[in-house]
Amino acid sequence: MTRLVRTHAGWAVERDGRRFALGATLSDLLALPFAEARERYEAAAEPVESAPPLAPVDAQEVWAAGVTYQRSREGRGEESAHAGLYDAVYAAARPEIFFKATAARVVGDGEPVGIRADSGWDAPEAELGLVVNAAGEVFGYTAGNDMSSRSIEGENPLYLPQAKVYARSCALGPAIVPAWEAGPGPFPVTVRVERDGAEAWAAATSTARLARTHEDLVSWLTRALDFPAGVVLLTGTGVVPDRDFTLRAGDVVTIDVAGVGTLRNPVTVVGTGG
Repeated sequence: MTRLVRTHAGWAVERDGRRFALGATLSDLLALPFAEARERYEAAAEPVESAPPLAPVDAQEVWAAGVTYQRSREGRGEESAHAGLYDAVYAAARPEIFFKATAARVVGDGEPVGIRADSGWDAPEAELGLVVNAAGEVFGYTAGNDMSSRSIEGENPLYLPQAKVYARSCALGPAIVPAWEAGPGPFPVTVRVERDGAEAWAAATSTARLARTHEDLVSWLTRALDFPAGVVLLTGTGVVPDRDFTLRAGDVVTIDVAGVGTLRNPVTVVGTGG
């Protein structure tokens, strides 16, 4: 299997343990029709040295879908006094889609993810990320962590942007696996939180449990928005901790999307207050 990796030296195609310069940015690739992008990707042949991967975005916005799994629906209801709101959106034709991060605010594999200083209940959200081109086609996949302040969102659904959009709230990586390499799925998804060297919480699901198709989610995102450089769409989480669990500084979150990649990030506190 090959994958697309971003480092300080630029974008490269990783193939059989070696890396080859793409000679373009991800924005360049996602601006092309799918078939042309694949040709450009597969033509990479100039060897480059390996280097630690960076978050696999350059100019792409990251958006996210919510309440796309039954467990997410239950979890949002548990944290909120407005459970009926989430029941309604789970069953509605129009999904919940919200802005998550600019490319500059995305952290990559090994970089710290954040929990807000003014939040007392925080959770990782393990998700499959769709890497979508300018034409609305799914070019590839990446693993994602849509960090969430459950206490802030639970206080009032209108606080969703504050619960979801803050420094270090979005992690992606470690690479992008093209759709033709990964296949259509479904993809098993696991998450594990380590604390002081021991497992503090772990769970697993599969994208087979998604209540909506990838194509449906992308179609809603792109109905009234253009993404000339492409976009990453997180598809929602099917694993939510119970009320008695919250992330702490020093924890390490590991998310694995089978056939796509493993994303590992330590946890740090960001912001002030609380």
